[in-house]
Amino acid sequence: MNALVLSHVFPPKAGGSGRWLWEIYRRLPRHEVVIAAGEDVRAAEFDQTHSLNIHRIPLEFSTWGISSVRGLSAYWQGLRDVRRIMRDRRQAPIDQLHCARCLPEGWIAWLLKRFYGVPYICFVHGEETNYAKASRELGWLMRRVLKGANFVIANSQNTRALLREEWQVPDDKIRLIHPGVDSERFTPADRNAETRRQLGWGDRPVVLTVGRLERRKGHDMMIEALARIRTQVPDVLYSIVGDGVERERLGQLVQQHGLEAAVEFRGEPSDLELIQCYQQCDLFVLANRQVGQDIEGFGMVLVEAQACGKTVVAGASGGTAETMRVGETGLIVDCTTPEQLVEVIPQLLGDAPRRLKMGAAGRQFVVENLDWVSLTAQARSAFQEGLSKS
Repeated sequence: MNALVLSHVFPPKAGGSGRWLWEIYRRLPRHEVVIAAGEDVRAAEFDQTHSLNIHRIPLEFSTWGISSVRGLSAYWQGLRDVRRIMRDRRQAPIDQLHCARCLPEGWIAWLLKRFYGVPYICFVHGEETNYAKASRELGWLMRRVLKGANFVIANSQNTRALLREEWQVPDDKIRLIHPGVDSERFTPADRNAETRRQLGWGDRPVVLTVGRLERRKGHDMMIEALARIRTQVPDVLYSIVGDGVERERLGQLVQQHGLEAAVEFRGEPSDLELIQCYQQCDLFVLANRQVGQDIEGFGMVLVEAQACGKTVVAGASGGTAETMRVGETGLIVDCTTPEQLVEVIPQLLGDAPRRLKMGAAGRQFVVENLDWVSLTAQARSAFQEGLSKS
């Protein structure tokens, strides 16, 4: 296998899709993989920390369509940059393309297959299928990318159902591979007073959310719920790890409810700080919901939290139920309103034995089912199958 991976979102750029690809491809033999990754101001420093063969190219698209000059120009530049990378591999020619998403990366691959006969596969995360449904142009592009792919990799049963039922992708062209976790890095740790002091948490009960600040992630529902949760857990702290377009609006919501002392925005953490937050929090919540066409395809952060032995709560939307054993390692609740969050969070914060039992079960669940070692083996088998059928 000589694969070229196309991915705009790739470390050090934050995002679950990029983390998924990073964890898989860094475990494959180096001679089998070349990565064309999006640019980032921190890329040069990050790329000195690993031995992957990475080419940084412009993959920031202001539009995924091709009906504008900007869209056509972006695709043309992407096509030209990828062709240059492929030409440089004459001694070990690229024999398949792996696309982080159907759009825009998949359309570049579709063009390369049409002009040069190079087969491709696409990762599908769920939310992009809904984006494309909302636009006739993007829907047209998406259908051609899906039809031209040797197969697609769905991140959840929910995404698989979307592909099958709404995009008419045949079942035999869909492979299910969940995102996972490095269970040797994300591990449980005892409550540590010094670590909590360094985090600024002290002895307070801490509810944690990790993820980009986007409306579907439900930070706003947690903030809405928090004012009422504090009547039962007065010293609770809601810690938000991540950054994004919702930062200003969420800050205004905190001020509106007078919750400045109960909510913290930690921004983008170091790897060590992220793991410490998982380990030292009391409860992990991802209050996701569908917003328009935007859904949570899976929820890697829920897996990471369980690997650290934490009970998790997530919204009844998208593929989050597949990250846990519902009722045993975590709970799924309606997060379109704050009501169920107000009910379940004080119950869990007030029942340490239940949290410990669920957290231990969660750790066992992800180690047995969602560790990157076994998931990478699944992926490599699928990639080799993709080559054999090209």
